[in-house]
Amino acid sequence: MGVIKKKTATRGTEGGVKYVCDVCSADITSTVRVRCADPACKEYDLCVPCFCDGAHTKDHDPQTHSYTVVEQHSIPIYQQDWGADEEMLLLEGAETYGLGSWADVADHIGGYRTKDEVRDHYSKTYIESSKFPLPERASPHDRELLELVSRKEFQASKKRRIEDRKEAARTAVPAAPKTKQTASVPACHEVQGYMPGRMEFEHEHMNEAEEAVQHMQFEPGDGINPATGELDPEMELKLTVMDIYNSRLTARADRKKVMFEHNLLEYRKNMSNEKTKTKEERDIINKAKPFARMMNNTDFKEFTEGLLAEHQLRQAISQLQEWRNMGIKDLKGGEKYEKEKKERMQRAQPTGALDRLSSARPGKGGGHPDTSSIVQALVGPDLPAPYRPKPFNPTEVPKASANGVNGRAMTNGHANNIIVPQFDKVKHPMTAVTNIQPLDLTNENANDLHLLSADEKNLCSSLRILPKPYLVIKEALLREAMKSGGKLKKKAARELCKIDANKGSKIYDFFINAGWIARAT
Repeated sequence: MGVIKKKTATRGTEGGVKYVCDVCSADITSTVRVRCADPACKEYDLCVPCFCDGAHTKDHDPQTHSYTVVEQHSIPIYQQDWGADEEMLLLEGAETYGLGSWADVADHIGGYRTKDEVRDHYSKTYIESSKFPLPERASPHDRELLELVSRKEFQASKKRRIEDRKEAARTAVPAAPKTKQTASVPACHEVQGYMPGRMEFEHEHMNEAEEAVQHMQFEPGDGINPATGELDPEMELKLTVMDIYNSRLTARADRKKVMFEHNLLEYRKNMSNEKTKTKEERDIINKAKPFARMMNNTDFKEFTEGLLAEHQLRQAISQLQEWRNMGIKDLKGGEKYEKEKKERMQRAQPTGALDRLSSARPGKGGGHPDTSSIVQALVGPDLPAPYRPKPFNPTEVPKASANGVNGRAMTNGHANNIIVPQFDKVKHPMTAVTNIQPLDLTNENANDLHLLSADEKNLCSSLRILPKPYLVIKEALLREAMKSGGKLKKKAARELCKIDANKGSKIYDFFINAGWIARAT
């Protein structure tokens, strides 16, 4: 990665780089100028009258130095509303400030271009081009835009755009000024050691960086050997030390920029926001904080919110798997199970005098959060009709007699002459496939095995299918069944499986028996 150098240039009233004649100081930004091409003159520009008169200053010698005529390239080449001069300033600004610093690049271009406008234009013209990294109209023979929009019309439209945006900026409501602290001492801010008036800290990053250059002196003409015209070793050492010092200042400024961008100085507000999160969520955010140096505040918030959403999904999936292993099939049963589990854990904890006092304190609940709301938020009642649980109908419960229910003795499920329906889970009979040896699946040789139920593990073992391909097949079958109201034909299921027809049929029969899909006629 190359070194990004900050370019210091005079800004015009309309933004962008402003060029002035080095002899008469006339503004030559919007006209033809002559630039010296000799290495002795760095960014030396002349207006046309001064060049014709042979005027010069400093080390410029008009008799021996070569020159280049720079015209105003205010013509469209890639898009109708962007001129060639703006395209060159865009590439120059991207090279100077780096891709992503769109605000600085927009200031470099000028003409009241916004950072979003510059970013979208760069992405559309260069990145989304079919000839990447070149634009679509990169060919020098492509003159379609020049024939479509003349130079005069383009410059007139550009002038109107600049005037309209200048008027809009003039009539815009001014932003409320930021309130400043009345003092700039280390003790007047909630962050100890920060001085808000100077926007500095009492102890900066690399606080001893200035010690290496505090006694360094530079005199005009020093450091150059008159005989050879080269730098002395002492001067080279001084310049090396200055480069190190500048790199430390850059690192210090980058760290300050991160603090200001992400509002890290609002300590009380950040601490109050962290208290609303669980310990796991705080750990996730702390692990993601190194990425804040590469993002702005909005992008980092979206990034952390995505990580927290993923964490909640994983918690919900883990809880649903636990409920499935316990034989729970609906949300009400899951909530009851979580409540009873919490009560059992509280009863199992040894309670002393101090524990009873802390538990009796108002607002102090148990240490185990109620995670049933996580699943309830992710698994709503808006399911398709075939997948909604059937409501309990008391009339369908078999009546109890003195000898039990249907001749069986009443044990579990009978209380106060009320019969609670007991359903026997019918397992799908797994028939061995001919000429196929069952596969021994373990956590070492099969990833995602923990995502399968016991019956699904037996199915994958008998059909010699690993868990991950089976999960892909399962998702494809359920998605296709959802499109047709939960029904699916065996032929369509075998085509979706894209495996052996016998294996596809057995998977289809397993899904039918499990009640996940219905057989289509």
